Amino acid sequence: MDLSVVVPAYNEADSLPELAEWIRNVCSSSSIDYEIIVIDDGSNDNTWKVLQELSLKDKNVRAVRFRRNYGKAAALQTGFSEASGDVVITMDADLQDSPDEIPELVKMIRDEGYHIVSGWKKKRYDPLIKRTTSKFYNLTARRFSGIRLHDFNCGLKAYDAEVVKSIEVFGEMHRYIPMLAREAGFSRIGEKIVQHRARKYGVTKYGLDRFLKGYLDLLTIGFITRFGKSPMHFFGMLGTLMFMTGFIMAGYLGARKLIFINQHLRAPLVTDSPWFYIALAVMIIGSFLFLTGFLAELVNRRSSERNRYLIREKLNFRN
Repeated sequence: MDLSVVVPAYNEADSLPELAEWIRNVCSSSSIDYEIIVIDDGSNDNTWKVLQELSLKDKNVRAVRFRRNYGKAAALQTGFSEASGDVVITMDADLQDSPDEIPELVKMIRDEGYHIVSGWKKKRYDPLIKRTTSKFYNLTARRFSGIRLHDFNCGLKAYDAEVVKSIEVFGEMHRYIPMLAREAGFSRIGEKIVQHRARKYGVTKYGLDRFLKGYLDLLTIGFITRFGKSPMHFFGMLGTLMFMTGFIMAGYLGARKLIFINQHLRAPLVTDSPWFYIALAVMIIGSFLFLTGFLAELVNRRSSERNRYLIREKLNFRN
């Protein structure tokens, strides 16, 4: 199969029939063998009933229904596991992403060799505050990750099938799939300016808390990609640095007292200096950080993912 279109949906009963028809028309006119995989993320409207009707009319429409709302990352991960196309495209169900972009996205993956192509909604039909915060958020993500994308949060993305089968999306990490993919060795990440359309049905599912969560997720994914396999490198290094700093501070206070004693002067009590308690606190914190790294290494050694390395090719090996 050429293409799998993965569509997370939460209370999008009104838009799904139009979206499915639009995808069908675009793929048929471009001779693309396709499937549509809709993940009903615990909707409480008629989304599932609409999907049942669509699947009866069109065998290319497949659907998965969650028992409750798990979030976009869970929906995408489930869609990725069910996808069978050589190219996987994700898009939102609210018709703000245009299926007319599909042929060009498929071409960029299949013919131009990209692992991921991310959409860039250069002209957006969103409120001013949302556009402003989004620009600031994307600027921070670019600087932090080193990946030169203008719109990390764009739902319209295309992937080589090997990418989505090799990564795991969890929590709220769907915004940072390019970072997860690069960490897994898929470095050819491109970008395409895509059409952004005004919402036709329903209401937005995102509030201002999305931006706060986005920054927390950015810190989390940054730590995981850098130190997920070796947490001791982070905690151990930081703990050792803090312990040595406290030790030097305490050593200075002790050496100063010895100098006073050697010169037969009245030596001030070490415990009278606030630096003694600061040094003691820094040494204790450093010890705890080192112990945290040690315990994290023990947990990591027992993890089923500890020796999961993605192999691209093999030569002269039997199955």
